Amino acid sequence: MNREALKGHLDLLVLSVLADGPLHGYAVIEQLRTRSDDVFDLAEGTVYPVLHRLEVSGLLESEWSTVAGRRRRSYRLTGPGHAMLSEQSERWHLFSSTVNSVLRSKPWPTTP
Repeated sequence: MNREALKGHLDLLVLSVLADGPLHGYAVIEQLRTRSDDVFDLAEGTVYPVLHRLEVSGLLESEWSTVAGRRRRSYRLTGPGHAMLSEQSERWHLFSSTVNSVLRSKPWPTTP
């Protein structure tokens, strides 16, 4: 999927994935890919800056751990992160249903 199409929506998608519990960065990428049936196949360079920005803004917090000798940083939602997810989800559902209503209101033109 075009990265431009995701602009403005990636924060919401990352928050949604983390609502189920803490994940390290690569697991966030894998969850986005899995939950979107491989439509959102995002690079680390796209997702990690989002994780960092959300942490700096207080919507996520992180913690380092060592797994099999490798350090991993896991992210989880904060209270404000849960609140933002709820608010943005409501806005998205309203927007999405409104766009669908407009698209269904007229028949699509057929090609000759």
